[in-house]
Amino acid sequence: MTYVDGSDRSVGTLVKQGTEQLSLLVRQELKLAQAELTKKGKRAGVGGGLFGAAALFAFFGVAALVGTVIAAIPLAVWAATLIVAGGLLLLAAILALIGKREVKQAVPPMPEETVGSMKHDVETLRERAKR
Repeated sequence: MTYVDGSDRSVGTLVKQGTEQLSLLVRQELKLAQAELTKKGKRAGVGGGLFGAAALFAFFGVAALVGTVIAAIPLAVWAATLIVAGGLLLLAAILALIGKREVKQAVPPMPEETVGSMKHDVETLRERAKR
């Protein structure tokens, strides 16, 4: 039997080619998912690190506030300590906000690009199967 494209391919050959193409497609989609999850994992790591840094600076801010209470008697010392404590706490708040944003962008750890690509692939296969 001769087909529209002029070739003489059997059903077995077509099934074999389809299976090979589907296998290749699945491997490529898995590589895409792995790359996407790696990227999100790195973002979550950066966000976690920033939260850790924020906690460290908050600790030092509280320590500076304790120093403020201790040094409250001589006015110049306590004022300087209060300014340092305020700066440390402000820095901790900024780091916490940045860390929150990074973690929020990393979750959920679903490879959205890969899912979209696979949906497109399935739709294409459905359309071709109808023909």
